[in-house]
Amino acid sequence: MSDIVSLLLPFFGLILIGYIAAKVTKQPADALGWMNTFIVYAALPALFFKLVSRTPFEDLTRIDFIATDLAATYSIFIVLFAIGRWVRKNSLADCTIQSFAGAYGNIGYMGPGLSLLALGERAAVPVALIVCLENALHFVVAPALMAVAGGDRRSAGRLAIDIVRRVAFHPFILSTALGFVAAGLQIDQPPALQRFIDYLSQAAAPCALFAMGVTLALRPLKRVPVEIGYIVPAKLIIHPIVVYLALTTVGGFDPIWVYAAVLLAALPTATNVFVIGQQYGVWQERASATILVTTALSVVTVSAVLIAIKSGFLPA
Repeated sequence: MSDIVSLLLPFFGLILIGYIAAKVTKQPADALGWMNTFIVYAALPALFFKLVSRTPFEDLTRIDFIATDLAATYSIFIVLFAIGRWVRKNSLADCTIQSFAGAYGNIGYMGPGLSLLALGERAAVPVALIVCLENALHFVVAPALMAVAGGDRRSAGRLAIDIVRRVAFHPFILSTALGFVAAGLQIDQPPALQRFIDYLSQAAAPCALFAMGVTLALRPLKRVPVEIGYIVPAKLIIHPIVVYLALTTVGGFDPIWVYAAVLLAALPTATNVFVIGQQYGVWQERASATILVTTALSVVTVSAVLIAIKSGFLPA
C-alpha cells in the first residue's frame, strides 16, 4: 500500500496544488493559455518523441495491440451512444458528447506520467501508441458525428480537409511520427539534442497535472447531469475491465502493455470532451461536471487498478 501511496501522492498532489493555486490566486482562465501551449506544443511532444525514438522498431508495429484497444474503447462509446439515443431519447449531438465522456479518458495529460511512474520505461511504447492513435481517431469521429447531427456547418469537402489537417499536424501525432522515423532509420541522435529533449520531457507530467488542477478549479460544479449515473461507472470501471478482457482474450501481448492499456482506460474523462462540447455549443456544463466528478472519483478507482496490478490480482 505504501508503494501505491508513493505513486499517487505526487500525481494527484500536483492536481490538488493546481486546484488550490487557482482558487487562491483567482487568476482568469486566459492566464493558463501559455502553459497549455507549452504542454501541448513542447513538453508532451518531446516526451512522445523520446519514448518512441528510443524503442526497437519492431515493438512499434503491433497493430493488433492498438486495434484491440481501440475496439474495446469504442465498444463503450457505442453502448453509451445507444443508451443516450434510444433509451434517453437525446439528440445526436448530445449523445456524441455523452459517449466521449464515457470513453475518452485523460490519456494525454495524465497517461504518460502515471504509466511511466507506475510501470517503468517498458510502458512507454503502448502509452505512446494509445495516446496518439486514440486521439487521432477521436479527432475524426467527433467532427464527423457533429456534421451528421447538423452542428457542423462546414461542407463535406471542407470538413474532410480540416479533419486531415488536424490529425496530421497535431503535435502529439507529429512527434510520434518523427519518433517512428528515428527508430526505423536508427538515427543516432546527438547528445545535445537528447539532453534538450530530456529537459523538455521532464516538464511534461508536472506541468500537465498542475494545469489540469487549475482547469478543474475554473469549472465549478454547476449542474450534475442525470446521465452521470451510468457515464461515471462506464468510464472508471467498465472501460478498464473491457480493455483488460479484450487484450487478454486476444493474447500474445507483454503484460506491461496490457497493464498500461488498462491504466489508461481507468483514467477520468478528458478535458477535451468539454472543449468539443464548447466548440459545438452542446452539453457544456454537464461535460464539465462529468470531468470534475470522474477526476475526483478516479483517486479511488485508479488506486484500485494500481493495487490490482501491483499485487498480482490482475494476471496478464
